[in-house]
Amino acid sequence: MTDLPTSGRTPDDEPAAASTSTATSTPSSAPTSTPTSTPTATPPSAHDASRDRTSGASGGRRFSRRRKAADDDVALGEVILEVTDLKKHFPMHTSGIIRRAADPVKAVDGISFSVRKGETLGLVGESGCGKSTAGRTLLQLLQPTSGSIRYKGKDVTNADPKELRRLRNEMQMVFQDPYGSLNPRQTVGTIIAAPFHIQGIKPEGGIKAEVQRLMERVGLNPEHYNRFPHEFSGGQRQRIGIARAVALRPKVIVCDEPVSALDVSIQAQVVNLLEDLQDEFELTYVFVAHDLAVIRHISDRVAVMYLGKIMELATRDELYENPLHPYTQALLSAVPIPDPRRENKRERILLKGDLPSPINPPSGCVFHTRCPRYREDLSEAERTRCTTEVPVIQGEEDHRVACHFAGPPKVDVI
Repeated sequence: MTDLPTSGRTPDDEPAAASTSTATSTPSSAPTSTPTSTPTATPPSAHDASRDRTSGASGGRRFSRRRKAADDDVALGEVILEVTDLKKHFPMHTSGIIRRAADPVKAVDGISFSVRKGETLGLVGESGCGKSTAGRTLLQLLQPTSGSIRYKGKDVTNADPKELRRLRNEMQMVFQDPYGSLNPRQTVGTIIAAPFHIQGIKPEGGIKAEVQRLMERVGLNPEHYNRFPHEFSGGQRQRIGIARAVALRPKVIVCDEPVSALDVSIQAQVVNLLEDLQDEFELTYVFVAHDLAVIRHISDRVAVMYLGKIMELATRDELYENPLHPYTQALLSAVPIPDPRRENKRERILLKGDLPSPINPPSGCVFHTRCPRYREDLSEAERTRCTTEVPVIQGEEDHRVACHFAGPPKVDVI
């Protein structure tokens, strides 16, 4: 790459800009791009989770240490983030000269879950299911309509600006779009340094030295800190966003489809980087994605969302090996299997019909309009229950499902 002329300003004397903060960037879809100098990695497979990542409920290695850090009051494996009946509804109005209030868009409609320190909770589902909105609402980038968000046992749902500013030190976000989430008018050094300026923190050795150290840690050349975002590939830009997110050593990071805009080979490199940073800094991830292969590779527990609600919540291995909700089974049946003999034997579960509108979701179970079990296996009385009674998510600690008639699939889907 060729360096463009710069203003000569370094991150130490560059003023902070709101547009570089992770709390204000606005992601959008973007084309893929391949970085020029990044280490190779093996792409994650949906049927070969390469790392030993087990949930706290099953006593995996990630939560075997119960020590407490000097600056933290939550031990590894203990609940750090708890969400209860969280809702985010967007108000709507009729068009015309006289605008009247209309039914809201129920993007997130009563979800509950907890996340333990050091683990990764995957949020997965079709486009429009509300998973990205849920992630943004967790960080107060979107104000919740109702429900509660507790961080380290403290309710932060209605935190004031001063409290939110403090929370930004400990809760950050990696956005989906490595192009739109970076200010094109600022150098990479300035972008990564923004959290230090905004929070009034000066690292030992100075901001410039810390920025260069962060760049090197995420696989970028530290000498390029005076370059602009357009001089980097898509994968390299996402590394810039990751460096910015971990700059203040947060405890929780929401990753909003961080690899969906990247080439498959680059996806593996970025996922491996996120895992390495998690091990190094004891990070907790809420990982939003629609790719079940990526979710299986990185997650300890998985929540499957549909139309603003959680359909199934389980440990990774339990969900992939024993899916109980018809929607989860349909999603897993669409994941390719590299073994042609197994792939030819299994049957794809097709969901008929379109995704209902979140403005006017179906009554009862929101999935019943597309549910193959509802169409093929239930009696008239059982169907009436599906259309009139909202299922409550329930079950064992490591596997909960929101379905009146949950059960294993009739065909081989995995």
